[in-house]
Amino acid sequence: MSLMVFLIGVFAVWQPESFTWVGPHIPLLLGIIMFGMGMTLTVDDFKNIVRNPKGIFIGVFAQFLIMPLVAFFLVKAFNLPPEIAIGVILVGTCPGGTASNVIAYLAKGDVALSVSMSATSTILAPFVTPVLTYMLADAVIDVSVYSMMMSIVKMVLLPVLLGLSVHHFFEEFSQKINPFMPVLSSVTVVLTVGGVVALSAAKLLDVGLLMFVVVMCHNTFGLLLGYIMAKLFRLDEKRSRTVSIEVGMQNSGMAASLAVLYFDPIAAIPGAIFSVWHNVSGAVLANYFAKHTDEAEDNEIIDTGVKCI
Repeated sequence: MSLMVFLIGVFAVWQPESFTWVGPHIPLLLGIIMFGMGMTLTVDDFKNIVRNPKGIFIGVFAQFLIMPLVAFFLVKAFNLPPEIAIGVILVGTCPGGTASNVIAYLAKGDVALSVSMSATSTILAPFVTPVLTYMLADAVIDVSVYSMMMSIVKMVLLPVLLGLSVHHFFEEFSQKINPFMPVLSSVTVVLTVGGVVALSAAKLLDVGLLMFVVVMCHNTFGLLLGYIMAKLFRLDEKRSRTVSIEVGMQNSGMAASLAVLYFDPIAAIPGAIFSVWHNVSGAVLANYFAKHTDEAEDNEIIDTGVKCI
């Protein structure tokens, strides 16, 4: 999907008129993505929040502390213009990304914790994201906290709850359509990125390289600091990996949608680039974690064999 997103992004810069029609429908597309996420959740996932409050609290706290602050410092360090700065801050204040659960699985992390963190941060997003955005960006651009809150409820919270309800109350139906949801979500993500890029294609050529550097720094610091914070709070290796992935991978589609709704279309560029990059970096990190685990298990088997002999 990352390759598809990249290719569509390039095509949207070359032929923006092919995707400008997507612009007005971006909030709806995000709703479809979040409905698909809701379809993967169960009531037991929320029970896990009660069973494992420490890991989830640490993870969500890190999510809404590290990424917003890193975004703020990057905006200052690179002296970004206001219309781009708000886009970077929006990426930082959004909840965890929809692909983080898969990456946590590939990294041999704690998938239950990953799902619970994604669900918790998404539910908190209508309240936390607008407030954090206001605190960090109001000096740059006026932010309507209430309007943004209502938009997040409509685009994110309600579709997730609807997907959860369908999964819970119509289990046979959900089992039939669940195999198709990843494909639908992938197509929707690709269309969203194409629409976002098309809306600001001319300006993207001027700021694209700078934005890539900022996004890469944002994501890397999130992954690294998330892992460090988890270790500081004495979480085990599997949970530390999960917190790292959840913190570093943002719901950048939501950031792009909010940028298009409330700010300049160019403010959606950081979210569009983040959508591509965090899937690439997440896959690379997952491969590293998985390989590290396999090597540790192999060494343990060898040590055990030696002791037996």
